[in-house]
Amino acid sequence: MAMAAVRIGGAQGFLPPRRRAVSWSVGAGARRPLVVVRASYEAGVGVMATKVGMMTYFDPATGKPVPVTIVGFREGGNVVTQVKTAATDGYDAVQVGYHGVREDKLTRPELGHLGKAGAPPLRHLQEFRLQAVDIFNPGQPLDFAELFKEGDLVDISGNSIGKGFQGGIKRHNFKRGLMTHGSKSHRALGSIGAGTTPGRVYKGKKMPGRMGGTKTKIRKLKIVKIDNDLRVLMIKGAVPGKPGNLLRIAPAKIVGKNIPKN
Repeated sequence: MAMAAVRIGGAQGFLPPRRRAVSWSVGAGARRPLVVVRASYEAGVGVMATKVGMMTYFDPATGKPVPVTIVGFREGGNVVTQVKTAATDGYDAVQVGYHGVREDKLTRPELGHLGKAGAPPLRHLQEFRLQAVDIFNPGQPLDFAELFKEGDLVDISGNSIGKGFQGGIKRHNFKRGLMTHGSKSHRALGSIGAGTTPGRVYKGKKMPGRMGGTKTKIRKLKIVKIDNDLRVLMIKGAVPGKPGNLLRIAPAKIVGKNIPKN
């Protein structure tokens, strides 16, 4: 086994080379590494939508106000653009396209990929990994009214609102110092570590930096109302992003109910 020489001060030592954990498959040709895909399953196929805004919805049964987010669907809807199987891709998944656009808004490879499925030009593509994909076909439209019903719980993910560079108080909910009695430390971060030991700042230290603008998921939100005429969903509570933001809506994962424990 080859050894790497290392000189520290005046002494010289040897270190063994690093090993990479790679599985190999032996076929007719050269040895090829096996690619193992690991990802979490979805509780069911979902859809993409667009955030419209928030409003107050009064429950007809109780008359109580409920804060809801209005989620709409752009022209073109959601269409199955590809069905992946374990035999061809190593895992089972459904690729869904959303938001119809003109052909000149897409590249030729994108148009060719959508053309194979018989789908119109769509701006967004996302994938839902499922345990079974037998009931899906390329070009199949997905209707939100058939996938969800009032009272269902859903997981919604999207990009949160970007807030730029922020300090520790706003970004990490730190407390400020005294504003009176001669205090010179008001909103400053303060000490960020010890001195000689360890002589550095630990990775992951909560400090000022860019806030927001990241993918965020809010789980188990309740669908209050489905309006088929306006083609909108009313979802209790707030969802990531500002009006016009792209959202990913999928059935809520509940281990032991729609997700196996193993």
